[in-house]
Amino acid sequence: MKELDLITIIGIISAFILLLLASFLFSVTSKNKISNKLFAVFLILFALDITGFFSHLFFHNKPSIFNNLRFLSPSLQIPVFYLYILSVCYSDFKLKKKHLWHLLPYIIINLLFFPRFYLADTSVKVELLENFRNSYEFIISHVFTHIQALLYLIASFSILLKAKKIFTENYSSGVIKTYNWLFQLLVSYSFLYGFAIVKNILKFSDFKELFKTSQIIIALIVLTTICWYVLKALKNPDLFKGVDSKITLAKNLIRENTPNKNIDSEIQVLNKYMAENEPYLNPSLTIRNLAVQMKIPMRDLSVLINQSLNKHFFDFVNEYRIKKAMDILKDSSNYKMTVLEILYEVGFNSKSSFNTAFKKHTQLTPTQFRKKELQL
Repeated sequence: MKELDLITIIGIISAFILLLLASFLFSVTSKNKISNKLFAVFLILFALDITGFFSHLFFHNKPSIFNNLRFLSPSLQIPVFYLYILSVCYSDFKLKKKHLWHLLPYIIINLLFFPRFYLADTSVKVELLENFRNSYEFIISHVFTHIQALLYLIASFSILLKAKKIFTENYSSGVIKTYNWLFQLLVSYSFLYGFAIVKNILKFSDFKELFKTSQIIIALIVLTTICWYVLKALKNPDLFKGVDSKITLAKNLIRENTPNKNIDSEIQVLNKYMAENEPYLNPSLTIRNLAVQMKIPMRDLSVLINQSLNKHFFDFVNEYRIKKAMDILKDSSNYKMTVLEILYEVGFNSKSSFNTAFKKHTQLTPTQFRKKELQL
């Protein structure tokens, strides 16, 4: 009974936090309206699923349409989560009629329950629920939902990987945090679903105590994940930035056939412009901005950096920023400047991204580098 009480309390708290956050996302004024609304819908569906931890308080384990809709909600929750990932990755994302096909799995699974649940009398419903282990409706719905989840999670990781490649080839700002965070969110959601599979296997087995224990563990994981997201969102309100999905990857670009162009001389011109004009000091610099400043086609600049130099634009720009930071750190007259002041000075807008980039280029943290240089 104590275990049941614990699950009930965790479920109520989790559902309350999810619904509270969902209401906030629906009401907040933001440029990311579609993303916020999609995530709010996902949170509501997530909360609906979690009510299974305490629905017995209201329905006393009796058959109800609400409980069945709750049980099937993951088949709708997963596609909404996928669309949310899509909307965050691409700033030009729009909901269209073609996205309605994502409702198909949820409709199909519900149709399975029509003969012996939605259209049946109470006695038939009770018999179906009591013998769920041998019910084709419950077995098929579980297997179908987990396969669906696997496919959508793979698709989400694929979209995230592509978006990150587009970003690193065209952007230089701290928007990379968005993709790191989405990756963490996908990993945690995948882990949650993996554990849900184990729980559901135990559900259809004779290991009742193990199943109860797995329920407690998954309830705690859910609550931890929810709290983590809320804290992450509050600490990083700028996480929801996307890239234009129409941007083409550099590997798919073909350089115009102009044999009189000398790649080496173009690289020299590019490096000279970067050194003399320091456009990298702008934390929001994009390859489009740089192309406009240099008065050359963005296509040519993208091929030059991403193919000829074999560097992502993100890394190319950060190299100049790190070199600038190294010069400042080497100068003893700047010893009063903090690391935070230096990172903003050279074009970074995040301490974590600055430290990561600095260590990648020097194998030292900024503080270690300064200490070493000043001791020489």
